Amino acid sequence: MFPHAGQNPEQTSLQLTPWWHESADRNICVRVAEQTLPAKADVVVVGSGYTGLHAALVCAEAGRETLVVDAGELGFGCSSRNGGQISSSIKPGFEVLKKRHGESVALAIHQEGHRSLQWLGEFIEQAGLDCDFDRCGRFHAAHNASTFNKLSQRLNSEHPLLASGAQLISQAEQQAYIRSDAYFGGAVFPRHASVHPAKYHRELVRLAAEKGVRFMADCRVESVRGEGPFRLLTSRGEVLADKVVMATNGYTSGITPQLQRRVIPIGSYMIATEQIQPELLNGLLPTGKIISDSRKVVYYYRKSPDGQRILFGGRVSGSETDPAVSGPQLQRELVNLLPELEGIGISHSWSGLVAYTFDELPHIGMQQGLHYAMGYCGAGVGMASYLGNKLGKQLVGDPDGETVFSIPAFPSRPGYRGNPWFLPAAVQYYRLRDRLNI
Repeated sequence: MFPHAGQNPEQTSLQLTPWWHESADRNICVRVAEQTLPAKADVVVVGSGYTGLHAALVCAEAGRETLVVDAGELGFGCSSRNGGQISSSIKPGFEVLKKRHGESVALAIHQEGHRSLQWLGEFIEQAGLDCDFDRCGRFHAAHNASTFNKLSQRLNSEHPLLASGAQLISQAEQQAYIRSDAYFGGAVFPRHASVHPAKYHRELVRLAAEKGVRFMADCRVESVRGEGPFRLLTSRGEVLADKVVMATNGYTSGITPQLQRRVIPIGSYMIATEQIQPELLNGLLPTGKIISDSRKVVYYYRKSPDGQRILFGGRVSGSETDPAVSGPQLQRELVNLLPELEGIGISHSWSGLVAYTFDELPHIGMQQGLHYAMGYCGAGVGMASYLGNKLGKQLVGDPDGETVFSIPAFPSRPGYRGNPWFLPAAVQYYRLRDRLNI
């Protein structure tokens, strides 16, 4: 059953679908989808990922007739195919944000990032969601000596109100977390967590359906007209809505050009290895912690929740590519990090679109009467859930919907219309810097 390192096992047919889907019963996502589009709803949510589902939950609990539509199957996008890693979600450092927005806003942004992590764990536990949630912690690895020194300086100068509880790990000590010589130490962030993303999505669909949310899959929105009530023209007909939520993130399209020009869709690619002997797997990754590294073009990986394989993600090309191409490339990168995996095959290769923003912050607000939350910059499991909840509260007039992420302007760039023509050059530039350890 288990291939051995050093062997050249016969590779089974590579599945170009997420391993998560195979290991989660997602039938409810098919069962709850209706066949006939209702004529109207109080709230129509466009997008069935974490943002949209959490917004829909709040609206339904407040008595609003709520409809969720999706261009594909429910949860087709990154909400059911991400790495399942949960962090405090804020990419720019405190000092960077302090220079941009002032100390009080910078502090509030990072505090809400920490709060999103805590909030999600509490939500999952209180709702009793069956999704392999685990406060396992993260080992964040430094890919060169310079980044280790920067990480050390950052942890030693943390704002007292933003203490992460992180512990610096030397290169000699890192073997306790990963049996690799590719890194120069790192840090353990004890509050970070993991989840089975497809199970989590399934549980949100189940919970929302129990609260009365209605669903339409394979229902592409082609235009949104009006200013309340809105008229949505879809591939399944028309529907009227008092309020509309755009929860499309990396799949934001030209039907909302003012949002499309503010998010940068970027493909993130993942593989699942074949099953690995427990002794080898537990030797390579001695703890259950999730792992990421300090590269600009980051790698992230973990044991699968069933403890039988490694799930590894990142980006291996400047332009978007096919998972059939990215899979073997990611496998080579994984073997470079963990050479003892030489000869271990991969069973699944897949991808999904995340949404970056020009200021590397998520944003929530309203554009031309349409409510939105998006731009999670690859850290959306916690923040998409948290801001989806905030967005729902804003829709129903709950003052708890206030959030600092409504404050920074949602920037774009002159001439940008949603096609990231600059991305291949940027990715290649950062990959070169990573290889040269700059």
